[in-house]
Parts: sequence; structure tokens; C-alpha cells
Amino acid sequence: MGHFSTMFDGLARSFSFKRGRNSASLVDEGGREAAKAMIKDAKRKDSILCTTGVVNAEGSNTFASVFTKKGEKGVNQDCCIVWEEFGCQEDLIFCGVFDGHGPWGHFVAKAVRESMPPSLLCHWQQGLAQAFLDPELDSEKKHQRFDIWKHSYLRTCAAIDHELEQHRKIDTFYSGTTALSIVKQGELVVLANVGDSRAVLGTTSDDGSVVPVQLTVDFKPNLPQEAERIIQCNGRVFCLNDEPGVHRVWLPNEETPGLAMSRAFGDYCIKEFGLISVPEVTYRSITSRDQFIILATDGVWDVVTNQEAVEIVSSTPDRTKSSKRLVECAVRAWKRKRRGIAMDDMSAICLFFHSSEQEHHLVTY
Repeated sequence: MGHFSTMFDGLARSFSFKRGRNSASLVDEGGREAAKAMIKDAKRKDSILCTTGVVNAEGSNTFASVFTKKGEKGVNQDCCIVWEEFGCQEDLIFCGVFDGHGPWGHFVAKAVRESMPPSLLCHWQQGLAQAFLDPELDSEKKHQRFDIWKHSYLRTCAAIDHELEQHRKIDTFYSGTTALSIVKQGELVVLANVGDSRAVLGTTSDDGSVVPVQLTVDFKPNLPQEAERIIQCNGRVFCLNDEPGVHRVWLPNEETPGLAMSRAFGDYCIKEFGLISVPEVTYRSITSRDQFIILATDGVWDVVTNQEAVEIVSSTPDRTKSSKRLVECAVRAWKRKRRGIAMDDMSAICLFFHSSEQEHHLVTY
């Protein structure tokens, strides 16, 4: 229980928590206020980023590079967040990329970016409280730590989608956003994906080269399990004549909204017809061979392969410019491969696991 006790004691100082019969319950409002206070403190310490830049908490081996670029379709509907020392925990970092769509998509993406971290903290705190009171749980077991995060993510995403539907200032009927985020806790990385953004790991092979491992599924409507759910709910999946190969989700009797992903927050016009906001939550145990994770929106992956992406990031001498270089390479590839098609917004986060000295030792070993 040692590891759990340390985390729990640290969080208990930030959240209102009472022992007794209901000691595993978290008062939502109090938890949210505490999480908001943590966000303000993190911004003051420059350990949180919401746009473009880099973040590296003092004494931390992790390093994150962030960059986003507007496409040719109007306002940039992509946004990002990186938060080191997430929830006042030294070994936690939260990263997320959000890709809005529809007339209000940029507002939806920013709303989810703002609400996901505090909501996740609240639900994780509740999960820790329940685990702390259960003598059968062993905090050192990765699958039990993962189970707490998975349950927290599922509750968080359900709460966010419910709140968006009730939002008074944002019209989410024909607008929504995807959301791909990770939490790194020590060597454990938990991934939660709603939509068609992608996470790719760069790891060192036996011959010393960097190779990609795709960690998430692009939730496109033509995936068999996604298409089956949509069709069973009376939604339709098909491509337009002028977009061969681009499968979209449509209402039963109207050629709208034409979503190119099968999972998203918002888009309530089609939630009854197979679109869901349930995340796929998975985990990865980071080893000494693993160098970095790339989180990027679909605009990047439309024109850059996984292998190309890890090569671009690993060959960038200045880590602070790795995400910018990846996006700029994607921009050039878009102009070359998709001439005449309006370029999508593109965003990327590159999260490095080791200091430069450690990484050099790993590569040349």
C-alpha cells in the first residue's frame, strides 16, 4: 500500500475528503474547484501548455514539444494540452490533442480540452480513495493502476458528453470534437482515444534504428465493428462520389452530417444513430528502449506514415522543434500528395521519456 498511500496523501491535501461510511465518495463541486486551483498553479509554474511550445518541469526526465498549425478550411479547430506534474504528482504527465469539426467545432474542442483534465482528476481521486480502502488492492500491480485510470476515463468521457449536450453557449448539435489523450505515471502510459487522431511510439530496434509502434486505432466509420454498430442503430456509412475511399456517417434519411469518424464528443444530431463518445482505453509499459510517443491529429497521418513520423522526430537535433518539424513536413507532404484539396488543421505533441544524455546512451549502446 506504500505507493498508493503516498499518492493518496498528496491528493488529500488538495481535495476535500472525509473518512467514514462515505469516505470513498468525492464531492464533485469540491473536486472540480480543487482541480481548477491545480490548473492555475500549474500555469503559474509554466508546467502546463495549451497551444504551441515546450514544457519540461525542473528535474524531470520527460520533455514535451507541442505545435499546431491552421489549415486552409478557416479557423483552426485543433487544440492541444500538456500538463507536467499532473494533479500535483511529480511522476504524472497529461497530454491531449483535440480536433474539432462543424460550425462550432473550435469551441467544442477547447471546451473538452478545458474540462477533461479536472474531470479526470476528480474521478481518479475517487478511484484512489476506493482503492485506498480496499486491503486487497496492490498498488504496484500495473493492471490495477490501469483499471483505476480506465474507470476514471470512462466516467470522465461520459460526463463531458452529457455536459456538452446541456451547454448553453455552444451549439453541439452539428458540431463536435475528437479527443486523444495520455497519462504517463512512472513507466505506465494510459491512452484514451475518442475519434481518429493517433498515438505512435518510437522505440529502438535491435539494430539501433527507431521503429514505430501504433498504440491506438483510428476510429473510422468503415472499421467492421464501428460500421456494424452504426448500421444497427439505423445510421448509414458510405462515400460520396467525389471522395472515393472516404467513408462518412450519415443520418437514415438525409445526407448529413457526413462525419469522417465513428467516435466523437458532441454531434448530437447523430448520437442516436451509432456515433459514440466512449473511449478505447489501453496501456503500455515503457521500457528503456522506448524513446517517445507522438500524438497527432488526422491531418498529419493523412499524409505521413508512422515510420516517416518517428524518423522525422528522432532525427530532429533540437527536441524543442520536433513537433513543429513533424507538422511542417506534413504540410509539405499534403501539398505534394493532395494537390487541390484544402489542407486540414494539423497538431502534434512529442513526449520524450528520457533526458538527452540517457537517449544518446540508449541509441549508441
